[in-house]
Amino acid sequence: MKRIDIAVPVTALRDDELTETDRVLVMKAREATYRAYSPYSKFHVGAAILLDNGEIVTGSNQENAATPSSLCAERTAAYYAHSTYPDAKFKTIAIAARDTTGSELADPISPCGACRQALLEFETLAGHNVRVVLAGSRQCYVLDSVHSLLPLSFTHFE
Repeated sequence: MKRIDIAVPVTALRDDELTETDRVLVMKAREATYRAYSPYSKFHVGAAILLDNGEIVTGSNQENAATPSSLCAERTAAYYAHSTYPDAKFKTIAIAARDTTGSELADPISPCGACRQALLEFETLAGHNVRVVLAGSRQCYVLDSVHSLLPLSFTHFE
């Protein structure tokens, strides 16, 4: 038997330590939280994706009384980005959230498993790492790739 430890490098930064591009993406993700439709969970999530054509596409979580029909902010943004700009490649995604009181979370949240897998598909399509910026009011986490969020993933069938 052999034990394998998987380590994921994460850089923790304050807002003022982010690059200008990342600050803009975080701001757009935070703005998108106000467009969330979350009457059931009261949890508001926003995502902003920078494409290689310079466009920034945002999305927010959209809930439904039939819970499985709901869609997370990350997939809302990703699917809209790819359907609107099918030839553009994802460069960076920023994600922010507000809690049931309407306050931004102090620490960042990470995408759910379904969103991780969906975002990994777009990283694979891009042919390069897609950076991830997870925003909180106290700190932001920056990861070098979507794959960092889902290290034991699959990208195709053989």
